[in-house]
Amino acid sequence: MQSHIAPAPSTSSSQSVSNATDPTFGIYVHWPFCQAKCPYCDFNSHVRHGGVNEARFRTGYLAELDHMAALTGPREVSSIFFGGGTPSRMGAETCAAILDRIALNWNVARDAEITLEANPTSVEADKFEGFRAAGVNRVSIGLQALNDRDLKALGRTHDVAEGLAALKVAHDHFERVSFDLIYARVGQDVESWRAELALALQMARGHLSLYQLTIEQGTPFAALQAAGKLSIPPEDDAVEFYNVTQELCGLAGLPAYEVSNHAAPGEESRHNLVYWRMGDYAGIGPGAHGRISLEGARHATACRAMPEEWLDQVLEQGHGLIDNEKVSESDMAAEYLIMGLRLAEGIEIARYEALGGAFDAFTLAELETDGLIRVGEGRVAATSQGRLLLNTLIAELAG
Repeated sequence: MQSHIAPAPSTSSSQSVSNATDPTFGIYVHWPFCQAKCPYCDFNSHVRHGGVNEARFRTGYLAELDHMAALTGPREVSSIFFGGGTPSRMGAETCAAILDRIALNWNVARDAEITLEANPTSVEADKFEGFRAAGVNRVSIGLQALNDRDLKALGRTHDVAEGLAALKVAHDHFERVSFDLIYARVGQDVESWRAELALALQMARGHLSLYQLTIEQGTPFAALQAAGKLSIPPEDDAVEFYNVTQELCGLAGLPAYEVSNHAAPGEESRHNLVYWRMGDYAGIGPGAHGRISLEGARHATACRAMPEEWLDQVLEQGHGLIDNEKVSESDMAAEYLIMGLRLAEGIEIARYEALGGAFDAFTLAELETDGLIRVGEGRVAATSQGRLLLNTLIAELAG
């Protein structure tokens, strides 16, 4: 039990069809500030060279937590996730205040997973002890690459030595540690990725997030690609990168439980499973999205994205929400299909049908014969090769 999280044995008995088979409830806290904007990143992240009035923002987060608790009513919190941006740039006292307010407003499970995303710089690693004391029990570190040339090309502000030192500090302070790597990078070949991943697996303790580099619209990388100044490995090579990733992680006992996430049994990110299993979660902070059950219906929420505008609205109205809309059953079915097929476990057929979805028996048989899905025990799941063609697969299954 962490010092800022009180035990909570009770749970809410009111569940809608959207989360009837998975009553977990998560809280996502978005800290939007970064030291620098990475050229591949399209997340809601912002650089403030003049600094951030953290005390004022802290007031905003606490107010929005109060508002969200009034909306959701009593729930048991199974996971809390500080994402960004770079939440390790906030002060540990801000993290502690947020966790205290969550414990005040909801019941928090004794075994709640409390994750903080962190940059692997020495400045942020020095805060790990404070974050652990605040109640964080899991960190996810953005290493992204294990060679200095590629780190520089990715716009990262750390080098390999600093990153590995931060990883060691994390292992000294937290029970559970994950780190991220990006593959199919500019100029990278499959064999160099094989060697890099083998090194990463020697350092991994239970969980790795491994993302293929994609060029997102509106990013500096997209502009460079459009100008012919940046190219990533071709599609055929991307398949090889993926296959090597599955092979090595499987041999190391960290199979893929989701398209880009690998874990030993029991080490999966419980918070992210809330998303992919279509559970409820409250989104707090600038640009945060949420899915919450209100009066028997699932609602999609979204907060104002620009940090200062979000804060002004919170201080005036008590929240930064700009959307709180009921999700139709057809949209819930589509969301469940899209999110659930990312997981190796797939989706429950009965739950999909309860949401108004329906599978065509001939399509299921054809896709299973082609080796793209598995059907059995009341579930439909994409195979490893099926997840390579996930968008096409989803379109075919949705009919």
